[in-house]
Amino acid sequence: MIGTIISIIVTLIIVGIIYWAITQLLPLIPLPDPFARIIHVLLVVLLVIVVLWVILTLLGAVGGVHVPIWR
Repeated sequence: MIGTIISIIVTLIIVGIIYWAITQLLPLIPLPDPFARIIHVLLVVLLVIVVLWVILTLLGAVGGVHVPIWR
């Protein structure tokens, strides 16, 4: 269980660094406001999906929590 918590923390750190890097680089690309906002929202949604998928996968492997995943 400790390994699962450590894996979740490492995943959150990596996702946070990726989010920080993209939000720092995004203003360097000259985009109109609607497109920049759409890219930012898509980035947040994608990162939340990745974090939830990793957490559910780790909990399914360790804790016996089984969530049906589309295949």
